[in-house]
Amino acid sequence: MAPTSLQKEDRSFLSSLFATSSTRESTTPYKRHPLSGPLIQVVIDHPYLVLTTAAASGALTLVGVRVYARYLKRIPNSDWVNPRILAEQRWVRGRVTSVGDADNFRLFHMPLFTWGRWRKVPNTVQELKNETIHIRLAGVDAPELAHFGRPAQPYGQEALEWLKSMVEGKVVYCQLVRRDQYGRVVATVVVPRWFLPVWLRSGKNVGLEMLRAGLATTYTQSGAEYGKWTVEEFQEVEEEAKKAKRGMWAKGSKYESPAHYKRRMKAEEDGEEGVSRAMEPEPRQGLRKIWPFRWLF
Repeated sequence: MAPTSLQKEDRSFLSSLFATSSTRESTTPYKRHPLSGPLIQVVIDHPYLVLTTAAASGALTLVGVRVYARYLKRIPNSDWVNPRILAEQRWVRGRVTSVGDADNFRLFHMPLFTWGRWRKVPNTVQELKNETIHIRLAGVDAPELAHFGRPAQPYGQEALEWLKSMVEGKVVYCQLVRRDQYGRVVATVVVPRWFLPVWLRSGKNVGLEMLRAGLATTYTQSGAEYGKWTVEEFQEVEEEAKKAKRGMWAKGSKYESPAHYKRRMKAEEDGEEGVSRAMEPEPRQGLRKIWPFRWLF
């Protein structure tokens, strides 16, 4: 049966329609699947290599953070000295900005690799506010200066001047070991020799040099720290100064040690406080003195 003219028209219309759609598909740009591509193919083909690379990158990042925290980051003040730093007994480098007492000073921390000679240390009180670590010399006790209403000990001023000449304005290395009851950081302090670089525990131990000059005694109370040295070494140096009658031992061993001085001052203050309390008039009790009213007040 031969097709009619109407059927021929329908067939031509469908042919043109399919041709148009195929042409549109061929001209439409190909959209790649988001999870396809050479990188995804590498992950699929080499999963262990990818995991190893990711683990190595993470490890390097952690090492970088650790190196920055230990060797590059500056510690602004004593509040930033955390328990981890003290547990590690970390050595820090810095410049002494001021000496406030005969056995403590202020240190401006200067990390070795980020604070070279091209960077200046602030020198005004305003700039140094909250920017220094309060350091207490470890292992020694120096004569007391006049403060808190207490008189100064003999040789207190001499010990202060000696410490200033030893460390003030100089670069020193401090091994941070603990925090004392006043919030200061107790540290072994070393002044490096000028011809050696930083790795220097072979420099002068400030505490031992102070004992040798006869301007301090060995600190033997609880929590005493001596760094890589021992208490016997400190006491031996102190005995040498006594025999040579240096500093406060010029008149022999009759000198009152700073520890004894502080205990005596505290006892006298406690005694005066007890006497003043005893001399205070007893407050009037009014009706409480009369027996029937004692239970009413």
